[in-house]
Amino acid sequence: MKRNVKSILALAIVAAALAAACIFPFRIDLTSDHRYSIAEPTKHLMQNLESPLSVTVYLDGDLNPGFLRLRRATAELLDELAVHAARGMEVHFENPAASDDERRARLDSLAAQGLTPTAVYDRDRDGRAQRNLVFPWAVLSYEGRMARVNLLKNIRGHSGEENLNTSVESLEFELTDALRTLAEREVKKIAFIEGHGELTEEETYDLSRALSKYFQVDRGTLGTDADALDGYKVVVVASPQTPLSETDKYILDQYVMRGGRVLWMVEGVRLAQEQLSATGQSPAIELDVNLKDMLFRYGARVNPVLLQDVQCASVPVNVAPAGDEPHFEPMPWVYAPLLLTSYAHPASRNVAEVRAEFCSSVEPVGDREGVETALLLATSNNTHVVGTPANVDLNALPDPSDAAYFGTGYVPVAVALEGRFSSAFAHRLPPEGLHGTHPQRAESVPTRQIVIADGDLARNGREGGEILPLGLDRYTGQQFGNREFLVNAVLYLADRDGWMDLRSRTVRLALLNKKACREDRLMWQIVNVGAPVGLLLAFGAAWLLARRKKYS
Repeated sequence: MKRNVKSILALAIVAAALAAACIFPFRIDLTSDHRYSIAEPTKHLMQNLESPLSVTVYLDGDLNPGFLRLRRATAELLDELAVHAARGMEVHFENPAASDDERRARLDSLAAQGLTPTAVYDRDRDGRAQRNLVFPWAVLSYEGRMARVNLLKNIRGHSGEENLNTSVESLEFELTDALRTLAEREVKKIAFIEGHGELTEEETYDLSRALSKYFQVDRGTLGTDADALDGYKVVVVASPQTPLSETDKYILDQYVMRGGRVLWMVEGVRLAQEQLSATGQSPAIELDVNLKDMLFRYGARVNPVLLQDVQCASVPVNVAPAGDEPHFEPMPWVYAPLLLTSYAHPASRNVAEVRAEFCSSVEPVGDREGVETALLLATSNNTHVVGTPANVDLNALPDPSDAAYFGTGYVPVAVALEGRFSSAFAHRLPPEGLHGTHPQRAESVPTRQIVIADGDLARNGREGGEILPLGLDRYTGQQFGNREFLVNAVLYLADRDGWMDLRSRTVRLALLNKKACREDRLMWQIVNVGAPVGLLLAFGAAWLLARRKKYS
C-alpha cells in the first residue's frame, strides 16, 4: 500500500512539473560562451513582430563537415527565434542543387535573385575529387517583403575553418539585421555635411546606396539654424578641404552635446592630386580645416603626417624600356596601406582589410576622463611615418624590404570615442547670426563619435560612366572592407539598443591539440579501450556483491 502511494505521488509530481513547463516554458544554456542563447534585443524584436515570419534556408543537401556545422547552427538559432516569435515563424530547408528535372530552372531563378552558389571541392569515399555547389543563403519573408541573408562570411586571408567559425558567430546579427530592415516602421535619417569641399554625392554614391538600406540619406549645408541637425541619427563629415566656419562648428558641437553622433573623416595632409598624376611629384603640407580644437576637446588629434606601409595595395607600373611596347607589372604602392581591423570592436570585427590612400594618423589626447577610446583601424607592423612638409615623389619610393626604414608598427588611423564630451564652445558666446531653441551646453550627454584620419576610405572609384563598388581595387579585382567597415561604423553610432553588440559574439572552436595527441596517443588509446571495460567490470562486481549480501 505504501509503495502504491509513493508511486502515485511521484507520478503526480512529474505531471505537475510537465504542466508547469508547458505553461511557463524556460531554457537554460549551460555552455561557457552561451552559444545557444539569443540577446535581449533579439527577443524583443521577435516578440514585437506584427505578422508571421517565413524563412527559407538553402543550405542543405550533401554538405562537408564545416558547412554541416553552419547548417546545424542556423537551424538551432532559427528554432530559438521561433520560440519567441509572437505571430509564429515557419522555417524551410531546401537543397537547390538537388539533381532532378527542375534543377536548372531552380538554379537560374536563384541566380536572378542574387543568390550565388559557393563551389566546394572535396573527395568522395573512393578518394576522387568532386565539386559540389553550396548555397549559404537564407531568404526572410515578412508582410510581402523579402530580404536575402548571406550566411557565409568570406574574409580574405582567413582559412576556410576560420571563415566558417566567423559565419557561426555572425548568424544572429546577420539574420536579425535583415529582419529589422523588414519590420522597421520608423524612417531614420542621417546626413552628409556639404559646403567645405567634402566628398561629392557621386564620390560617396556606393556608400550612400549601402546606407540607404537602413536610413534616409540627406545631404546639405548647415546654414544658421542651430537646431538644423535635430532628428538625424548620425552626421557624416567626409573629408572637408576648406576650413569650417565658427557657425558650422557650433552647430556640430551642440549637436554632439545633445547626444548626436558624428563620423569624422578628416585628412591631415593636403596634396596636389593633378600635379601628382601629371608629373609624379607633389608637395605634401598640413591640411587645416579648423577642427583641431573641437577634436582635441573630444579627445582625438589627427596628425599632419603621411603613412607608408609594406602591407599595401599594388598599382600597375610600366617596366618596359623607353621606346618598347608598354609592359605593366604590379608594384607595391606604399602610400595605400591595407589597414588592419580591430577584432575587439563591433564596428570593425570580422571585417576584411580596409584600403586607405595618403592617410594620416590619429591619437587620443587631452583630458579624457569619462571618455573611452577604442582602436578601429591601424597599419601593419612595418610602417614609416612621413612628417610634413614633404615631397611625394613616385620615382623615389622606398624599398619595402628595408626593415630599418619601415621600423614603426600599428599606427592608429581610426578610433571610436564614447562617453561625455566637453564642448569646444564652453565659456564662449555662440557665433552671431544663429537662431535656435536649445540652450547652449558645456558638456554632452553620453554619446559616441568616430574619428578617421583619411577621407579616401569613403571614395568609390569610377570607370567610364560606371560607379565602382567602394573598396574595389580596379587593377587586381580584390574587394576590400571599406564599405562594410563604414556601414558598420554608422550603424554603431546610430545604435542605442545594443544591436551592434551581437557582432562581438565569440564562439570558440573546440579543436584537437594534435601535438598532445601524438605524444599521448598510447595513453589515450588505453583509456578509451580500457575505461569502458573497467567500468563494466566494476558495475558487474558491485551488482554481484550487492546480491550476495542481500541473499546470503
